[in-house]
Amino acid sequence: MKTGSLIISTFGDAVVPRGGRIWLGSLIGLLSPLQLNERLIRTAMFRLVKEGWMYSEALGRRADYMLTPAGQRRFEETALHIYASNAPIWDRRWRLILTVGQLEPKQRERLRRALFWQGFGVVGSDCFVHPSTDLTSAFDALRTDGMRDLLIHLMPLLAADAGSDLSASDTALVKSAWNLEQLGAAYMDFVGRYQPVLEAMRRDTHCEIGDERAFLLRTLLIHDYRRLLLRDPELPDVLLPRHWSGQKARLVCKELYRRLLTPSERHIALNMTLADGTTPPALAMLAQRFENDDPLALRA
Repeated sequence: MKTGSLIISTFGDAVVPRGGRIWLGSLIGLLSPLQLNERLIRTAMFRLVKEGWMYSEALGRRADYMLTPAGQRRFEETALHIYASNAPIWDRRWRLILTVGQLEPKQRERLRRALFWQGFGVVGSDCFVHPSTDLTSAFDALRTDGMRDLLIHLMPLLAADAGSDLSASDTALVKSAWNLEQLGAAYMDFVGRYQPVLEAMRRDTHCEIGDERAFLLRTLLIHDYRRLLLRDPELPDVLLPRHWSGQKARLVCKELYRRLLTPSERHIALNMTLADGTTPPALAMLAQRFENDDPLALRA
């Protein structure tokens, strides 16, 4: 795991629902059981500040860390997908980003990797495609990733549904733009990793996993799931293979998260503090995550 990426996951899942700020020493204490030492976390936070994700606010010799406005927008956009009960409904219009003019090979690769982690597929060498993302948010994310200089070479477009038998099919576009076999295998790995834990908790309704372990497992669960969703364009069911493993992964994540929520929140309440020594309360948004799901119904 990359330390910075895990901190991003922790911030979005545990810190944002408690006001979005945390004392650095408290963050170090929460993540230290994952074998992330103080030096690694401090270095990662320095990079996140430099990259425009976060900023700090000093209080005496201590400092709280918070998301920048750009970082906040990216968290909100990602949270809509991570904690949603269902995949978004498709409006049958493709979002396109075209490259205009010449890009150096290193610039093109930076752009490709950045858009890959936003779920974009590639058609040819100059066109990136997505079924549902907000293009303004996509460009904001590129700015946050330090690619402001490339924006003058990019043209965002919204494609209309031609509805003609003479045009290329949506299925053909998907096959050209994404490697669904590779993504499906990654989802199966996720299910294989977390399904046994979920089944063990189902068998023993009085299972006491321990508050700290519940927090650590919840953190890793959301981290792994977030990394998958960042690559996933969340295609509509009609364009996905039968028995798509991403749907199974979503159900496993939902139920396991809800089962871990109460004990993990007890651990956060005891160990998360601000620079002034106070503990921020949980906001209403926390209870709303996966709120429409009945864990018993997910067993089917």
